[in-house]
Amino acid sequence: MFTKFGNFIYGISVNGVSKLGVVLITSSFIIFLIAQLAMLTEVLTNAYIGLIVYLLFPSLFVIGLILTPIGWYKYKKNTGKTTIELLNERFEPVDTKAGVSGAKVFRTFIVLTIINILFLGCASIRMLHFMDEPYFCGTACHSVMDPEWTTYQVSPHAKVKCVECHVGEGVGALVDSKLNGAWQMISVTLNLYERPIPTPVHQLRPARETCEKCHWPDKFYGTRLITMVNYKRDSLSTPKYTSLGLKIDTGKSGQRSGIHWHIAQKNEIRYASVEDKREKMLWVEVHQLDGNFKRYTNKDYQQKPDEIEKIRVLDCVDCHNRATHIYEDPQRAINKRISEGLLDFSLPYLNREALHAIIKIYPDKNTAQNGIANHLRGYYKRNYPEVITQNIAVIDTCISVLGDIYNRNIHPQMNISWGSYPSLIGHKGENGCFRCHNSKLVDENNNSISYDCVLCHSISAYESSEPFMFLTPADSTDRDFNMHRYLQEEFLNCYPR
Repeated sequence: MFTKFGNFIYGISVNGVSKLGVVLITSSFIIFLIAQLAMLTEVLTNAYIGLIVYLLFPSLFVIGLILTPIGWYKYKKNTGKTTIELLNERFEPVDTKAGVSGAKVFRTFIVLTIINILFLGCASIRMLHFMDEPYFCGTACHSVMDPEWTTYQVSPHAKVKCVECHVGEGVGALVDSKLNGAWQMISVTLNLYERPIPTPVHQLRPARETCEKCHWPDKFYGTRLITMVNYKRDSLSTPKYTSLGLKIDTGKSGQRSGIHWHIAQKNEIRYASVEDKREKMLWVEVHQLDGNFKRYTNKDYQQKPDEIEKIRVLDCVDCHNRATHIYEDPQRAINKRISEGLLDFSLPYLNREALHAIIKIYPDKNTAQNGIANHLRGYYKRNYPEVITQNIAVIDTCISVLGDIYNRNIHPQMNISWGSYPSLIGHKGENGCFRCHNSKLVDENNNSISYDCVLCHSISAYESSEPFMFLTPADSTDRDFNMHRYLQEEFLNCYPR
């Protein structure tokens, strides 16, 4: 068998071009098989090696397949001989002699062609499988994708493959993603990327094709109770509690509505935003029972004559815009670590000094780690020398946790800093819910969309000393007595009794 293969290789290697083709075919085939075995046994796991194995070697293999017949054609043209004459010249008579199933050289050619097709097919399948893995997405283009990879690994969707949201299903989606991916590779190679990557990403798959595989609006979620702890910037880092009953409910139209009312198909909401950024609204339209749309227009915005309106139907990602790649607010990040017991707020002014340490501007991550450590140690050394003496291990732990917060959220190489990618969940500042629920968007009768606090959540504590403070008996001598009673009754009325 190997003798036949060797004779065939010698026969088709008629000049430098065809010899180069044969070398490329043979070497890339053998190296690919060895590398594939190493990857299957996890001897090799690096994404860059995967790129070489699944992109470079099959490409060289195809180039070799192209060069070989080109070399044969040039040789035929230079000698002026026919194909039959060249075959008789390059191969033994026994190989070119016609038989029942054709000449041996023809059968060898057919067998090798089948092997080539199988090889390219298997290589393509393995390549697609490899490129569908989150590890490839996150590490192949390290400088660009490192921020997204970092946030993905600690997200609620860390077990969901990137392609399930970013690619979608079907051949069309696959082809589109590979064409887009080719452009991304060119952009990385030629350093054409914007830093930070602008959002929103307009070519994401529709939310109803992706999100609703697992989360569907018809499911009744009811009211979810959450308690958020905000630590003051005093010496004790005093905790203050905000307890909410989030009225998520269902996406169906009917008596019960709630937050997911916005994405019910019967309650279609469409809007246009300034520069299609989905932050400042030009107008919002809400589907009415009579089939018409009621429009609320931004009275404080003078639309430019040449400004193009891109109309969008509201869906999941208009609010859940950072469902996976979540960049934290610095104060909330510290609050979360204190609540989890990772930061010891028995240290004087820990919350305040931790915040000061991580919001400073550092040129790179190494400098940031040193800066955070110097800030915290320096503060306690200057102001509380006895604390640093007795709690050096606690302070070192805090420094490590703050360094992790910084590394997760700040990426100087991509110009990502605090606030680069704000979340639109909730209503911090004018973002989130207040994009639509405000006094600026009004209808023809100058009526605005409701922005009543209890429209989407019941409030049972707000920056209070205890969780669920408003569910305790109200003190008639308290100046907040009326508000206390109102919020208590509103909360209790949300539950059937």
